[in-house]
Amino acid sequence: MNQGIILLGSSRSDGDTAKIVSFLREKIAYDVIDLSQKRINHYDYNFINHDDDFNELFKMLVENYQTIVFATPIYWYTMSGITKVFLDRISDFLNKEKEYGRMLRGKNMAVISCSNHDDRDESFTMPFVRSADYLGMKFIGDIHTWVEVDSIPKEVKEKITKFAQLINPL
Repeated sequence: MNQGIILLGSSRSDGDTAKIVSFLREKIAYDVIDLSQKRINHYDYNFINHDDDFNELFKMLVENYQTIVFATPIYWYTMSGITKVFLDRISDFLNKEKEYGRMLRGKNMAVISCSNHDDRDESFTMPFVRSADYLGMKFIGDIHTWVEVDSIPKEVKEKITKFAQLINPL
């Protein structure tokens, strides 16, 4: 099983959050999936979205990775829409094909948020922490990052380096 994967949940594949993920990847050899490049529809109680990219992606994640890192910009004080849709769609595997949903138990979850300032509200991580708990996952940590004038400040680079050691202690 691979150590971990980063799910980039930004509407811009080359935006500030992607810069942060790229810097983190210099520290750890986690794979990255850009969720904006996938066709992931909203959750539906009738499971009409079974033929989009989510089901195959989710099965691959739970079969192959121990740690899932959500990397999301902060949009309107919360996670990005695509990140929220991804989390919502996990419900597909809590209702149908439950054996895959149960595979999340014992796995790790972590979060990277990104904005233009060091100003994330303390409640930002609550949906992730509570979701991890509900799913039987271990929430192993989070960091808030920011980019100034198209570059990562030294303070943020140091935070990312420490975070890399936390999520990949090997």
